[in-house]
Amino acid sequence: MQNKVFRIEHIAKSFGSEKDHNYMEVLKDISMDIDEKEFIVILGNSGCGKSTFLKILGGIERATSGNMELHGKDIGQQIPREELKRFGFVFQSNNLLPWRTAEGNLRFNLQTMKLKGPEWEQRIDEMLDIVGLLDYKKVYPHELSGGMKQRVGIARALVHDPDILILDQPLGALDAITRKMLSYEILNIWKKTQKTVIMVTNNVDEAILLANRIFVFSNKPATITHEIKVDIPLEHRNHEIANDARFNELRGQINEIVRATL
Repeated sequence: MQNKVFRIEHIAKSFGSEKDHNYMEVLKDISMDIDEKEFIVILGNSGCGKSTFLKILGGIERATSGNMELHGKDIGQQIPREELKRFGFVFQSNNLLPWRTAEGNLRFNLQTMKLKGPEWEQRIDEMLDIVGLLDYKKVYPHELSGGMKQRVGIARALVHDPDILILDQPLGALDAITRKMLSYEILNIWKKTQKTVIMVTNNVDEAILLANRIFVFSNKPATITHEIKVDIPLEHRNHEIANDARFNELRGQINEIVRATL
């Protein structure tokens, strides 16, 4: 039996007061359990509240109501600061420090968390190797392609050895070819690291390729309309996946679900 990493119960989020004309209800009654080493994808239309949900899971925002448990510990409506070291974040914009090399960006993350010593220096090389950029450790961000910058961002998110990796549309700013290539890279990184991953996307093919389970969000206020188990074996999740009968069956089913929310 797998260990539960997260238990999310009836999470809601709104901005402003109900008496205020600027009041906005973004999330409504979101509940899910997330297991250790699981790859979860949150799928929904742009602006539906997916990123707000990730910000709550990552401690950036506080939920308006509901409750969360992290590794069996009740944490209420916001991740406590002392638990944030358990998380690694990758955003749509890579947010790399332009004056630091690839390895320097990873080292900055370790310095921020006050992690020092030869074992952590070695981990910088290990993480750059996992994302295929060890030979580029001395290179600055402006010398890297968009896909390479995002891979540095993933390595930086992993360097402090978090339990949970949170990916907020990490491929959204890339061109279609690079996006597809990097989606396979993310799959390989997950296989190698066995982290628990929670990712937001609005791309159905991407979701099916990567996820163990997909949660489909409605438009605002977002609720979970469907939970879909992706039962495609990992060995079939390769560059030939578009020929897989189950992949195409799930693609048709999920596209129909998403279209119904428009």
